[in-house]
Amino acid sequence: MSPEMDPTPCHIGINAHLLANSASYRRAGIHQYIAQVLRNLPSENSSTGNGRFHYDIYTQHTAKWLQRPDFTLHHSHWPTTKRSTRILWEQTAWPWHARQQKNDLLHSMAFVTPVLTNIPSVVTVYDLSFMHYPESFPILQCKYLRSQTARSCQQAQRVITISESTRQDVHTFFGVPLKQIDVVLPGVENMYRPLPAEQISAFRAQENLPEKFLLHVGTLQPRKNIPILLDALAQLKRPDLHLVLVGGKGWLYAEIFARVQTLGLENQVRFTDYVADEMLPFWYNAATVLLFPSFYEGFGMPVVEALACGTPVIASQASSIPEAGGNAAHYFAPDDPAALAKHVENIVDTPEITAKMCAKGLEQAAQFSWGRAGRETAVVYQRALAQT
Repeated sequence: MSPEMDPTPCHIGINAHLLANSASYRRAGIHQYIAQVLRNLPSENSSTGNGRFHYDIYTQHTAKWLQRPDFTLHHSHWPTTKRSTRILWEQTAWPWHARQQKNDLLHSMAFVTPVLTNIPSVVTVYDLSFMHYPESFPILQCKYLRSQTARSCQQAQRVITISESTRQDVHTFFGVPLKQIDVVLPGVENMYRPLPAEQISAFRAQENLPEKFLLHVGTLQPRKNIPILLDALAQLKRPDLHLVLVGGKGWLYAEIFARVQTLGLENQVRFTDYVADEMLPFWYNAATVLLFPSFYEGFGMPVVEALACGTPVIASQASSIPEAGGNAAHYFAPDDPAALAKHVENIVDTPEITAKMCAKGLEQAAQFSWGRAGRETAVVYQRALAQT
């Protein structure tokens, strides 16, 4: 019997072990995408267009929003916050549990599916930075991601990417037909919005922030291209402009701290480390402009979040980032600090440009919806089941 004719809900087994309970850099982009898609999956009693689903969620996460009638949570005693343990779990324990739960479809929400299982699968790929910039990753991590993401994409019934740019990458690098790859764009939460001026003034005073400052939001790692921000700031020769780097330490970040000292920017650059999700809208609202210079991104969620807060964005014109910023952001080549510096000077000193960018940014951000992302993910499940 086909899924659309069977009244029994199909059981979707979802690997969500990259949901992070602790406050750390792991609560950055991938965590947010997984959390929001799960929150917005259609309920068991709502129509997805072709059938109904029950979701078996494999996770260590304990948030209250996971308590849904159509969610069955499966927690593990394995310490899967450790990468090697998580890999072992997803290749051994997960397929075993999936068979016990009679899962009809597996969804790996981060790159890799189990090798030894005959259950059909869907895999989400956020970016292929390890293919474009392997030197920016620890060697073993890079080798694992390159080999197992390729295998997973080639074996899966459907592949989900979070941008058209990554969809094309999966096709180019792994030979997956474009018709098997679905783009499910991220959304933007309601908390990212322009906040009252008095709240932002109080936040500035609380954090001892200047009236004007440049902001970067993202994990400290090589592909974020943070050194170019420091080079541009040094070229501006404006002691009144400060740069705030919001984000936890990822890997290979020592160069960033060394560059601050080499350029003599200790008094102009501030590192906040990880910032709680609910505080990010205050940082975006308080900032004069968000700088997003990445060499490569699967999408670039901070770009949309900043635009939704009415904050101007200057971003690199690389990979998928223009998909996030549209015509609301200003762009520069990611290896050109002089161009970045010129954009910064134009914006911080020209209120008319800032006002126009704010208006365009709000329009651009309004196009992205987590509700739509949840519905489109369920449609992908139906497509994968139909293929089997």
